[in-house]
Amino acid sequence: MTYLSVEQLSKSFGLKPLFEDLTFGITRGDKTALVAPNGTGKSTLLRVIAGMEPPDGGQVTMRKGIRVGFLEQEPRLEAHRTIRESLFRGHTETAAVIRQYELAVRAQAHQVTDATRQAYDDALSAMNAANAWDYEERMQQILGKLDIHDTDRPVSTLSGGERKRVALAFVLLDEPDLLLLDEPTNHLDVDMIEWLENHLSRSTATLLMVTHDRYFLDRVCNQIIEIDQGKLYHHRGNYSYYLQKKAERQEVEKTAAGKASQLLRKELEWMRRSPKARTTKSKSRISAFYETEEKAKQTSGGPDMRLEVSMQRMGKKILELRNISKCYDRTVILDNFSYTFSRGERIGIIGRNGTGKTTFLNVLTGEEPVDSGIIDKGSTIVYGHYRQQGLELDEEMRVIDVIREIAEVITLSDGRRISASQFLEHFMFQPKMQYTPVGKLSGGERRRLGLMMVLVRNPNFLILDEPTNDLDLETLTRLEDFLQDFGGCLIVVSHDRFFMEKLVHHYFIFEGDGVIRDFNGTWHEYREQQMRREAEAKESGTAKPTGLTGTPVTGAGGKAGNVRADGPVGAASASTRNKPSQKILSYKERKELQRLEKEIAGLEDERAALETELSGDSLAYEELREKSERYGTLGELIDKKSERWLELAERTQ
Repeated sequence: MTYLSVEQLSKSFGLKPLFEDLTFGITRGDKTALVAPNGTGKSTLLRVIAGMEPPDGGQVTMRKGIRVGFLEQEPRLEAHRTIRESLFRGHTETAAVIRQYELAVRAQAHQVTDATRQAYDDALSAMNAANAWDYEERMQQILGKLDIHDTDRPVSTLSGGERKRVALAFVLLDEPDLLLLDEPTNHLDVDMIEWLENHLSRSTATLLMVTHDRYFLDRVCNQIIEIDQGKLYHHRGNYSYYLQKKAERQEVEKTAAGKASQLLRKELEWMRRSPKARTTKSKSRISAFYETEEKAKQTSGGPDMRLEVSMQRMGKKILELRNISKCYDRTVILDNFSYTFSRGERIGIIGRNGTGKTTFLNVLTGEEPVDSGIIDKGSTIVYGHYRQQGLELDEEMRVIDVIREIAEVITLSDGRRISASQFLEHFMFQPKMQYTPVGKLSGGERRRLGLMMVLVRNPNFLILDEPTNDLDLETLTRLEDFLQDFGGCLIVVSHDRFFMEKLVHHYFIFEGDGVIRDFNGTWHEYREQQMRREAEAKESGTAKPTGLTGTPVTGAGGKAGNVRADGPVGAASASTRNKPSQKILSYKERKELQRLEKEIAGLEDERAALETELSGDSLAYEELREKSERYGTLGELIDKKSERWLELAERTQ
């Protein structure tokens, strides 16, 4: 069953074509990734598919009746509302159903008429059909996994990363048939990414997404749509299969280009001595010459060379931290931290958002003062610091001028010298693009240029804070090759597990409250150790179960014995219509009814367990007294909550 059909779609940005004549389809159950270089319009394509931008040509066809959810790369939320208000006033179908139900309840309370009764019946049926009664519970669960806990916070107080996570929660909550996701893993820590991986893998939703996270691609997607040099390639399989097929295709193209180059030399000689009179035969041969020339020029992406930039000489002393402490208000970032860096050290930094990773990097470079302790930096150390938010760039400057302003010529470690233009070309800025104003670049291209500005200064101590965000896969590969050849010290903060696995074998684990754990090993070894610890803690009962973000979660509770509150099913009965209108349950009261059922179930289970203990003779006097008091308290709580439950349950009859 086809959910989405894209036919001959074209879109330009000014005079620059983003994509032309794209044709593909998405069928029900597909989990598809869109892979293409920065600047080829991936985000624009998703916006066109979502109906937020018109195409210049072609058409997008959605299957009638399917619901579509769209997560933008930079979500727009109303700043004056709280998270909860944004959620319930949003444009999702479920939120609209809840709003309509609340309006119908208020209308009934104000005046009972045939029209208000019919509106209530319709709203009630819609609530049941949308399975909207547990909406708030699911909201709290998903927001909790994404480390958003206070839903009364104004949107205006949220950081860019928090806004992205809130918008992601909104989209997932609505459970659409077709999900369009633009870089969903940006601003998520590793635990959140793994939770999202599992959520989307289990989900029955059809998926079309743009992401640079290669592990995520491999584990979630079952097909890849690639746009390469204006051509579209469809791969059935995960990311590993796609890489295999792309390598095979590039090998074929390389062989074909080599044969075309040999033929081109022969044809070029013929062209130079071509007769002035153009016969039909010679015109045909001239046309074939230009086709051969085009094929000979085809490459599979940029110059095939490795760059190892000459860096500043490093002395014996690198960097030493002695008893460093740093706090913000009551939040402890570093607590008496000491470490001596060695030559060529490569450290990855991982931890939940908000544990102070970025602050630690700023402390290293002296941009953030410490509360106490000593930072002793070697006299030969030259920092190169790439910040998570990127660099401020002059919108009017051309790309080539941005790099030339720093260095006209870059010296490589083997003594070779390359121009600023050649350096840019290695990182996917082709000659034409080098004369483009910065203001015309895509988000990924701007971040790529920011990275070049850091690397071209020949640092010997590189600090990279989330360098992979918004970069395309080809650029990531080039950056990894560059960093593998880098001879200085390297510190990386990244949620890109593939990137970290490839470049570092030593980690600082930021656990919060100033606790930093030192781990020597690969990323997979760290995760295996972490999972073993969690399993052991759970088995021994020495720790509370925790969600992937490390925050405590509670179980859903047991059965409530004979107590039931299944909620309304179908339209309201005649007896309901005859009752006073103020007795109709609001959405919040229905949520309270469901919550009471779980609470009563949990209390009854606890009381039953106490009965078993009290009937035995193994308890000491103090334990017997405490458990007897608790047993009496439980009875009072159950009676109180059951009374409230009965009051609400009667109003659903």
